[in-house]
Amino acid sequence: MGPGVYEAAMGRIICISNQKGGVGKTTTAINLAASLAAAERKTLLVDLDPQGNAGSGLGVDKSQLTGSVYDALINGVPVAELLQPTELRYLEVVPATADLTGAEVELVGLEDRELRLKWALEPMKRKYDYILIDCPPSLGLLTLNALAAAESVLIPLQTEYYAMEGLAQLMSTVELVQQRLNPKLGVEGIVFTMFDPRANISHQVTEEVRRVFPQLVYSTVVPRNVRLAESPSFGKPVLLYDIRSKGCEAYLALARELLRREKARAKKRAAAR
Repeated sequence: MGPGVYEAAMGRIICISNQKGGVGKTTTAINLAASLAAAERKTLLVDLDPQGNAGSGLGVDKSQLTGSVYDALINGVPVAELLQPTELRYLEVVPATADLTGAEVELVGLEDRELRLKWALEPMKRKYDYILIDCPPSLGLLTLNALAAAESVLIPLQTEYYAMEGLAQLMSTVELVQQRLNPKLGVEGIVFTMFDPRANISHQVTEEVRRVFPQLVYSTVVPRNVRLAESPSFGKPVLLYDIRSKGCEAYLALARELLRREKARAKKRAAAR
């Protein structure tokens, strides 16, 4: 995947969201961002989860930080002043710290409380090809900020029993945000994560979701993978930890598929003019 192979629209903002925890959301945010950066797409990852795992998973030392995404949301600090480099040339991150836990409460009293992230990211769209937002596992004000700022939402879906229930809830939230805050918001797609080919339930869930949302489901499926699970503890995306692992192959394939879809949409828009 070299430059020029795909033509990405400048500054696309994609939030990665699922209100259910433990579905591979942050793993997807880190490794999709790294894979896009490996394709020489200028990428920014915004960590909007108070746990701060997206930043630490990319090697950010939270004890050394002088600012975080909290400062952009609450204090109006420019995002450009909060950027942290990573080991990948084309990838930067805006980290989160525990301060973000209180942001939900503090945002309630602020004007345009659902639009704070949108305004903060507006100047950054010219600098990056992709801005990915890692959302917290809830549908509170932080996630609403992400959905209001984004052009689309990518939904990681664990192939297990309650997957469809959570998916229906998230889809109705997306519809509400479209109506009230962000009419341009679309669903980027659904990506199956933590797939276990030996488990019948994994196959049942994938078949059902593909039946209900045939246009939205990515063909790339992310398997359960030990190397993928280990890499965050070393502060590295799996691309830098074990490039030959099944997990790495899956996220590189996911990035390629996302770029292909992007190119197909651009062609369709051009043909419609």
